[in-house]
Amino acid sequence: MRKRASDRVAPNQGVVLPETPRQRRERATLEEDLQTIPLTGKPLPVRARLFRPSAEAYLVATRGPLPYMVRLREIEQRIEAHESTLREDWHALAGECAGEPDRFGSEWLARAATEPFAEVNDLIDRHNRWYPVESRLPMDPRRGDYALVNGRDYRLEPLDAEWVLERFPAELSSAAAAVP
Repeated sequence: MRKRASDRVAPNQGVVLPETPRQRRERATLEEDLQTIPLTGKPLPVRARLFRPSAEAYLVATRGPLPYMVRLREIEQRIEAHESTLREDWHALAGECAGEPDRFGSEWLARAATEPFAEVNDLIDRHNRWYPVESRLPMDPRRGDYALVNGRDYRLEPLDAEWVLERFPAELSSAAAAVP
């Protein structure tokens, strides 16, 4: 039977060697040095000189959140508003079309297709275009694109009828079951 490389163990693996006289002297010297340092066992103070002030840092500090932060918050608020409005309309239409699943499906599909997403999609487009520059997102050489943000691509998908139907399907049974 042939052994694989992963089955072989290095001869000294896991063996703890005794301390040499040189290592003992070095350890004793370090322990003496530690006793003479006044900061031993205390947190190190933050030294302002380690940070270089820049004009950009001053501007950021005085002007508040950066544009991409404001834009992301605006996108979140508008998406929440759309979801709230759609949820109310979905439940109202389910109440009107009780017992008529075909009518509910066709009317909800028409409603989903006519939802006005132009403003939020414009914000999403601006986010996708400017976020990497405004946030100084680094490049990932392996991907040949910008680095992932929290494991995800920074780009946001625009809203459309498909987005509506993922959250609020055109099925009367789903809408009736979700009525508050």
